[in-house]
Amino acid sequence: MLQDIKKTLWATADKLRANVDAAEYKHIVLGLIFVKFISDAFAGRRAELLKRLKDASDELYFADASEDDLAAELEDRDYFKMVNVFWVPEGARWEALRANAKQADIGKRIDDALAAIELENPTLKGILDKRYARAPLPDGKLGELVDVISTIGFGEDQSKARDILGQVYEYFLGQFASAEGKKGGQFYTPQSIVNTLVAVLDPHQGKVYDPCCGSGGMFVQSEKFIEAHGGKLGDVSIYGQESNPTTWRLAAMNLAIRGIDFNLGREPGDTFTKNQHSDLRADYILANPPFNISDWWHGSLEGDSRWVYGAPPQGNANYAWLQHMLYHLKPTGRAGIVLANGSMSSSQNSEGDIRRAMVDADVVEVMVALPGQLFFNTQIPACLWFLTKQKQQRQGEVLFIDARKLGKMISRVQSELDQAAIDRIANTAKAWRGEDMTGVEGFALENGEWGYTDIPGFCRSVPLSEIAEHGHVLTPGRYVGAEAVEDCDEAFADKMTMLTEKLGEQMAKGAELDQLIRQKLGGLGYEL
Repeated sequence: MLQDIKKTLWATADKLRANVDAAEYKHIVLGLIFVKFISDAFAGRRAELLKRLKDASDELYFADASEDDLAAELEDRDYFKMVNVFWVPEGARWEALRANAKQADIGKRIDDALAAIELENPTLKGILDKRYARAPLPDGKLGELVDVISTIGFGEDQSKARDILGQVYEYFLGQFASAEGKKGGQFYTPQSIVNTLVAVLDPHQGKVYDPCCGSGGMFVQSEKFIEAHGGKLGDVSIYGQESNPTTWRLAAMNLAIRGIDFNLGREPGDTFTKNQHSDLRADYILANPPFNISDWWHGSLEGDSRWVYGAPPQGNANYAWLQHMLYHLKPTGRAGIVLANGSMSSSQNSEGDIRRAMVDADVVEVMVALPGQLFFNTQIPACLWFLTKQKQQRQGEVLFIDARKLGKMISRVQSELDQAAIDRIANTAKAWRGEDMTGVEGFALENGEWGYTDIPGFCRSVPLSEIAEHGHVLTPGRYVGAEAVEDCDEAFADKMTMLTEKLGEQMAKGAELDQLIRQKLGGLGYEL
């Protein structure tokens, strides 16, 4: 049902886009969805309070209250703040906007509503993007969009409403990333990659950090994972940073609609030159930094304390990101990072030296090669790095997982890791670390250990000495070997007969073509 609602909403909203660029339209649509949600949440909480204030059996009962008394009591902001509901002033409520959707000045009315909401809710200051009066939509389209978003019914149950809104929001983010193509991937990490990072890291409580947080998907998924495993919202505290101002606002809205407390820094800013969480030491870091960025360097970064394993090359930020994240980890913390495959083997400039220093310091825990076509409209193959400052188990070893064959095509141009693939990767890593795998299918306790074994073609635990022999290259395919193939003499003989016959045919064909070429050249007066 919800899937149908999401698809219908998207189809209608996208139809209204006319010739507006998806990157611009994204903020218009998602901003309106945000206003609709907080307005519905406010109305739902207000209705609930009014009911309770009139109920003699309720602890909030207001005895002998007149209608004016009740109205005044409902002005108490604390009733709303205590359940993470934003205060929405009367003129900024959705019904007021909807009633004026056909007015020529609807854009200005929306901007004024956003300004009023920010004024009443300091945590939203600077986050709401007031761009509606100058929205590049044809006449009447903004009003139509308001009508479309009015059809999203969140209901009065706050937890269900947040879930519906969260899913609609996430769906729209994914659709916009697809519509924007390569550029869209900068703010949105495909969900199956986020889910894999979260499943391997297994965050449960503490500080979670993403230094290039895009639209906040890593945080949302972490919270979902914790709740699914018996924890509660708020078991982790969220820290992030994002340099793009509009994407920074998206992340803040994405978290605010779910009632997640967060610290995304005072403002958008470059993580390297304006590190807004310099004192932070996180329990978990999850990140998908932009791949291979060449214009990241600034003179102020010379000799930076983050470059523990060597100064990163000025023409590529990959090893700057890796070292930045290690720097911000607690001694017992873990990081999971998505990077381009070249990061595993590049020896350009200082990258090979930095990688060797990291391997020798035993901070590389798990390396995962990913399937192709996971990202929106970019074919750059990617991998996952899992780092830790102090290994609790498996010191002096790195786990290599080759997951390139685990992708499932979900469209002509895009693949994903399904839940079975994610579970296989995560459970392999957990078993290798020696974590309790009670109740996990395929793992049994043997001699006090949870049955991790190398699987040719998929995973292998490799000592640092062997990695050194390979020039400190960290490409899983180099270490896991080939899949085991069952011996079958008869099948082998049949196969060889068939291949030999085919080769004979091709050689005969080749001889014919060779003769034909000689004849043609001879006819032109050239001899071979």
